[in-house]
Amino acid sequence: MTNEAILAKIREAYPTAVVDVPEEMTDFTIILAADQLFAVAKFLHDELGMDYLTDVTAVDYPDHFEVVYHLYSVERNQGLLTLKVLIADKTNAAVASVTPIWPGANFMECEVYDLMGIDFPGHPDLRRIMLWDGFPGHPLRKDFENRTFTFKELEPTRPKPPNW
Repeated sequence: MTNEAILAKIREAYPTAVVDVPEEMTDFTIILAADQLFAVAKFLHDELGMDYLTDVTAVDYPDHFEVVYHLYSVERNQGLLTLKVLIADKTNAAVASVTPIWPGANFMECEVYDLMGIDFPGHPDLRRIMLWDGFPGHPLRKDFENRTFTFKELEPTRPKPPNW
């Protein structure tokens, strides 16, 4: 099945889900409405055989976040299909977790949450995995103050061992 056929099936099943299909992209890319990501992802997995999620990442633009998903079908030896979701509200950035569909998204969504601050409602155990809970900010955001923190500044934010 071609990417164009997949796009046609998405449009048929979810008429308002596709926001854009940019032609200037190297890889076939579909921009989806954030509130329909989970339904379309489940459809792609269950009905169209996109059984392998290789990547979940995010990009910080001045006026929005972009969450990017790369999909393949191992069964049909097909790929790459890129899905993107735009999130305009950078203060309360959130998009549904796809971990229930592709369990491999677990760690990748945690990484995006930790480093970009994007929430994934429905994730089974969303938490920081590279930085501790009290770390100030999300270092891959453009508004993150890129400087070296002193021990004195960071020590109060770090969890103490039980017998400290």
